[in-house]
Amino acid sequence: MSVAPFSQLLADAAHRLMAVSDTPRLEAEVLLAAALNRPRSDLRAWPERLPQPEQAARFAAWIERRQAGEPVAYLLGRREFWSLDLEVTPDTLIPRPETELLVELALERLPADRPIRVADLGTGSGAIALAVARERPQARIVATDRSVAALRVAQRNARRLGLSHVEFRAGDWFAPLQGEHFELIVSNPPYVAAVDSRWREGELRFEPVAALVAGEEGLDAIRALIAQAPDYLQPAGWLLLEHGYDQGEVVPALLRQRGFCEVADHLDASGLSRSSSGRWRD
Repeated sequence: MSVAPFSQLLADAAHRLMAVSDTPRLEAEVLLAAALNRPRSDLRAWPERLPQPEQAARFAAWIERRQAGEPVAYLLGRREFWSLDLEVTPDTLIPRPETELLVELALERLPADRPIRVADLGTGSGAIALAVARERPQARIVATDRSVAALRVAQRNARRLGLSHVEFRAGDWFAPLQGEHFELIVSNPPYVAAVDSRWREGELRFEPVAALVAGEEGLDAIRALIAQAPDYLQPAGWLLLEHGYDQGEVVPALLRQRGFCEVADHLDASGLSRSSSGRWRD
């Protein structure tokens, strides 16, 4: 891709991205603005301008990688979640808008006027823990992940955002929480079935498999979380779990079987079953 005016670069890039993106023009603008380190509005205000050669080269490299299916978030190394600008890397899942439902459900259950203990299991980039921390400054939040590389990303996000009341611990699910109890436990665990080929296709193939796939039915992690959560919940504490759109019956059933009450399934903005909640008995 040669040095050409912004308008031509965008037109060419949008055409090339049509096969991999539902919003090729938007993605082209986002990538060009990032390559220029300028706001997207500059692209419309001065379409005739030329980028510097190194800026054009960076943009061309990104478009080539995007054509191969690599997610924009990994190209730029960041993604917005709950109005927080988060660093993301291939060691972390890309935070998705539907996961903000977990934050909403958590905030509904967390008082804002007193200290409270929260655990975020499988935190990845720290998206859920940091969003809750932003809204509940009195909360003490412990975020765990078995990936040390992912925890380093989450810690950098916390430092950059100035959210010091989140503690990050390495370990598998509840392992780093021995002997502790929380008013609320939240998790966006892997829930894709191994037999579902979609995790090997499209953008998902660039994301960490361990954060996506959980056994033949996609329920291994969810079953483990539900089974162990009561040992770490305070009386009347809440467990909140994200799950697949087709798991909105089985996950609430598992919660009820374990002894949770006030069990509910929650729909995301698209009307799809996305999260389930349950309260441990008093």
